[in-house]
Amino acid sequence: MSQAEDIVAAAGVSKSDKGPSQASVLVKIARERFELFMSEDGRPYAVAKNGPNLALPLRGKAGLRSQLARIFTDDNTGNVPSQSALADAMTVLEGIAASADPRVPHLRVARHEGGIVVDLGTSDGRCVVIGPHGWDRVPRSPVLFRRSGAMKPLPDPVRDGDGLARLRGLLNTSEEGFRLLVGWLVAAFLPDLPHPILTFRGEQGTGKSKAAQMIIGIIDPSGAPKRTAPRDLKSWGVQAFNSWGLCLDNVSVIADWLSDALCRAVTGDGMIDRALYSDDDVVVLEFRRVLAMTTIDAGALAGDLAERLLTIELSLIPDSKRREEAELDAAFADAHAAILASLFDVLAAVLKALPDVTLTERPRMADFARVLAAVDHVKDWRTLESYRTSARNAVADVLDGEPFAQAVVDLVDKAPPEGLTLTAQELLDRVDTPDKLPKKWPKDSTRAAGQLKRLAPALRTIGIDLDDSKRQPDGNRSRLYRLTAAESRRITAPGAPAAPGTSSDQHERPGATGDASTRTAPGSTRTAPAPGAPGAAPGAENRPAPASGTPSDQPKHPSPGAPGAPGAEMQPLSDVATPRLDVIERLIGTCAGCGQDMTILTPGQTHHPMCESDPA
Repeated sequence: MSQAEDIVAAAGVSKSDKGPSQASVLVKIARERFELFMSEDGRPYAVAKNGPNLALPLRGKAGLRSQLARIFTDDNTGNVPSQSALADAMTVLEGIAASADPRVPHLRVARHEGGIVVDLGTSDGRCVVIGPHGWDRVPRSPVLFRRSGAMKPLPDPVRDGDGLARLRGLLNTSEEGFRLLVGWLVAAFLPDLPHPILTFRGEQGTGKSKAAQMIIGIIDPSGAPKRTAPRDLKSWGVQAFNSWGLCLDNVSVIADWLSDALCRAVTGDGMIDRALYSDDDVVVLEFRRVLAMTTIDAGALAGDLAERLLTIELSLIPDSKRREEAELDAAFADAHAAILASLFDVLAAVLKALPDVTLTERPRMADFARVLAAVDHVKDWRTLESYRTSARNAVADVLDGEPFAQAVVDLVDKAPPEGLTLTAQELLDRVDTPDKLPKKWPKDSTRAAGQLKRLAPALRTIGIDLDDSKRQPDGNRSRLYRLTAAESRRITAPGAPAAPGTSSDQHERPGATGDASTRTAPGSTRTAPAPGAPGAAPGAENRPAPASGTPSDQPKHPSPGAPGAPGAEMQPLSDVATPRLDVIERLIGTCAGCGQDMTILTPGQTHHPMCESDPA
């Protein structure tokens, strides 16, 4: 058989058949029934002219290739096209798609004319359109969507009572945490803004994994709603490209590369990889995703990732109230449609309110914060305040887990009010260095400078400012780092020296500020205001500590743990002579006997108790 005859036979046409080849028939079917185009990331797609507004990839499972094979077989009394004919047809169709104007196929959610379109994931292409005046089910989407094998259909939303109340009954969190969760779910249907990573945190037995599975299932059901951390960047990119919502389950430690990848996925990411069976062609994976994870302790996370977290604390479920998984699954499936309807009601109201919402102060995730402000306006809640508290605590948790960060914070807390100005090497020399260096402890000034730069946003969150805009005037031109603590931090930081001008009879700190949600502990980066201070918990009384009765020129007593103090160890709060056990008032002065600095803890003290010159 000649080469020409081989080609004809490969195309599925006999020598006596003068009609079009199978490949030609397949191309004709495709051009008559589908529109062909390239996406902006260079992938060829087809969309049915008289069918659902769904982008079909030319190759792969459930793509145009399999559709054409089915149509050809139906139109030719069961005759199946050859693989070579399908391959030839795909090559021609890819060329046709490349000549068309590019289009953007969306995944699960999309913007459209001031509203939001949610793909229900059904075979007929039904969707829900949400606008400022409500929502409605539509038989054909007004925007182009694509599907992936990881997606499952959403139920048609149905108003059946209070869906949010039914969701509340399925989750093991506080009312404040639940309201934050509702705000996050509403924002999850807005595709063009960065979403914080929802983090369920709690000890074993708090239902973290089940809660995450349900929440991701509300917005983007999948056969694998909970996933283990990916092993490499390529596998992560494939997962993120094919799902709108993803959850990483039981996270304890996140590798640096994955931490960076998660941060990019929040704000928008793109990855380039070599095309299959090609040496010089590439494919691009672009995505911005809604992410969740579960963890027992988020302290091992990187600082830049911590700033993108929204943490929901879960409490331990008593054995008497624990429910079987099958029961929870059935309850969730029964409530899913009503939950969606209630969320879409809130989303519609938020879309109406958003144009009039303006933030005077914008946190790191400013777009999400604005959505929360709109939710608060609609529901009369305080989710934005709760989010700010959650973000600060997440950053504090991370700083508490980094020994070098703790050492820097301790050094700044002990510095005078004007702060410190020093080089990276000087900083490295002055911080308390552990005998055995931790893994991430900087080993030279270059690495110390890099860590300072990375820690700067987290340090600002807890009230420590870093300015590295100046250099030394000498010849080496080393960069200078100026570290200063905010006034509220200087007031509340453990062991911090008093601000200038503090007299011995001033036990109440004027102007103390802080956040009621932060906490104070030895060695912790968290700080808390005295109850009653501006920013303290609602209802806290503003009561000054009792006056010491010590004149301003009287000597004062040493702080617990200082040289000469009894036992040279931290004095318990219960031993402090003050009616407020959660506050230690410190007044720095000089001992009348030895002249060293000391701190008054009880009225009338003038000497170190162990000082040799003490007449007692």
